[in-house]
Amino acid sequence: MEESGRTLPSELGAIRIADEVVSIIAGLAATEVEGVASMSGGIVGGIAEVLGRKNLSKGVKVNVGDQDAVVDLYLIVGYGFRIPDVAWTVQENVKKAIETMTGLSVVNVNVHVQGVSFPQQKDREGEEGVK
Repeated sequence: MEESGRTLPSELGAIRIADEVVSIIAGLAATEVEGVASMSGGIVGGIAEVLGRKNLSKGVKVNVGDQDAVVDLYLIVGYGFRIPDVAWTVQENVKKAIETMTGLSVVNVNVHVQGVSFPQQKDREGEEGVK
């Protein structure tokens, strides 16, 4: 089985950066942005969290070539935040983080907003009481 990822030539040997590493960098950079409530991982991500494992690359899909990368992010935006502003900031933050840490050129950062997270509301029945 061949590992996917980027191989960097070196005097002492090869350096391999796995796709999973790029995914984790992208996911962490996206969640640092104010307005991102969470990443949307679908059913697989939900199962991993139920089993007690936090998936740091949840909601991230990367396609890494020899010199470049394309990133797709699936996220939930917090209620009250302007979605285009959050998406632009996520794109910039993810691009900068990947390029700084890996040396890859990020061609595209596609942001897919999957939903809006609403603040927790107080239990209405508890507030009204018994009449």
